[in-house]
Amino acid sequence: MNPLEKILQKQKVLIIDGAMGTELERKGFDIKDALWSAKFLMQNPEAIGEVHRDYLEAGADCITTASYQATFEGFMKLGMCEEEAKALIQSAVKIALKVRDTFWDNEANRLNRPKPIIGASIGPYGAFLADGSEFRGDYGLSEAELVTFHRKRMQVLIEAAPDILALETIPCFVEAKAYVKLLEEFSPMCAWISFSAKDGKHINSGERIAECAAWLDDKEQIVAIGVNCTAPQHIESLIAEIRSVSTKPIIVYPNGGASYDGVSKTWSTQAQTSSYGKMAHMWHRKGANIIGGCCQTTPEDIAQIAKWVRES
Repeated sequence: MNPLEKILQKQKVLIIDGAMGTELERKGFDIKDALWSAKFLMQNPEAIGEVHRDYLEAGADCITTASYQATFEGFMKLGMCEEEAKALIQSAVKIALKVRDTFWDNEANRLNRPKPIIGASIGPYGAFLADGSEFRGDYGLSEAELVTFHRKRMQVLIEAAPDILALETIPCFVEAKAYVKLLEEFSPMCAWISFSAKDGKHINSGERIAECAAWLDDKEQIVAIGVNCTAPQHIESLIAEIRSVSTKPIIVYPNGGASYDGVSKTWSTQAQTSSYGKMAHMWHRKGANIIGGCCQTTPEDIAQIAKWVRES
């Protein structure tokens, strides 16, 4: 049984965490860097651990690692050797595991909740480019080229022993196909796939999310399909599109509703998420059963979700 299903058998919604990069920024750290939050794997791993701990205390059942923008190519551009880059990428999983295990060692934290799991985040090729192209899907690589790019990072993250892979913010169908092809080399490791979407029916490349979800529906190692880092107003429609063609669990973790500028590496507005828990409840009623947040969401938003999940 995959780790998501184990939790979903015990409670109606699996709660994932919220933003890492913008949460570090909210704490006063500068994240305007090509490595985004991954630079803190080098500079301040304790800060990453603190964010993980905040989300666990807020009620998250899954924390995702700070490896979204951590690549061999990105670290080696800074002059690191391959072994140093590997150690940093794997440290993202090790930090999360240590925080989770310390949290779970406290018996008071086990009340009315399952043991949290670790999702190893793998961002798209566009995240490595650090130019916002994960919000456009226009980098134009073939499936084979994308398999080659992602292979080594996927391998070393799996070696670090996360519970699941989080293949997230995917802007184009060809990249999803590349991930599925690559996962076959690492059976039985399972993953969720979440796309970034431009509206209620299309991922950022302009392809229909229903087409993507239909193709993924019989892929055994893909254990949930959904969307992340997408404006909240599109989520209800996107859930309906996925439900119309797939029986897999649906995962949604939208951003705070702002748009991202890949050049300045800033968000257009401050998120307004005072009703995030209410929106999440609606997404669950429409068919999502794995829910969290992406950029600009906070531990307070996750706590809103945990409140109605565990009290109802």
